[in-house]
Amino acid sequence: MSSEFTRIYLIRHGATRLAAEDRFAGSINVPLSDEGRGQVARLARRLSGEKITRVYASPLDRTMETARILAAPHALPVEPRDGLREISHGRWEELTRKEVDERFPEEAAEWEKDPFTFAPEGGESGLQVTARALPALIEIVRSNPGGRVIVASHKATIRLLLSTLLGFDPRRYRDNLDQSPAALNVVDFKDATRARLTLFNDTSHYTETGLAIPAVPANRLSAWWGETGGA
Repeated sequence: MSSEFTRIYLIRHGATRLAAEDRFAGSINVPLSDEGRGQVARLARRLSGEKITRVYASPLDRTMETARILAAPHALPVEPRDGLREISHGRWEELTRKEVDERFPEEAAEWEKDPFTFAPEGGESGLQVTARALPALIEIVRSNPGGRVIVASHKATIRLLLSTLLGFDPRRYRDNLDQSPAALNVVDFKDATRARLTLFNDTSHYTETGLAIPAVPANRLSAWWGETGGA
């Protein structure tokens, strides 16, 4: 990998009990389930041959546990970053979507229309999450020029980050992007302001014959990324 690129392995934590029950779990702490630990262990094996230089994570239990499993083959510590934590759902935490619709129908309707600027009582909007998560990620990129870095975060946070980095309408982040448990995303940065999504929501490591990690793209890029340019 060229020293001018920083590669971020942006990873959602593994499955949890609340996720399996389709309950809102944002700012609350919940451990990985056995299924989630198995998902992450397989991803750790998949990444074991990568030259990982740093490992960062949201400070919540499920992301720290995910990051520790991923860091173990590389004998690296996990560095928590508060900005990477999940969106807070306020008084919706631990409720199912059906329960939210029944108890707080007006909030649910507003959130469905625009989750980027609306927040349930006691919770955060997507805009608030982006305002803390994006600076945290950019600081990681700037601190690791040419590095290969694992960043363990959460479903909504990752989708908001990718929407911002790729120029998508962040109001549609829930409609346009998905993140499975222990999903692998690879984002290559030439500098802190230019990002290219190389792999998205990949879960091929769920099976023992997971696919190889793609190389940093060297062609079919704009001239800004490479000397020869491309389509």
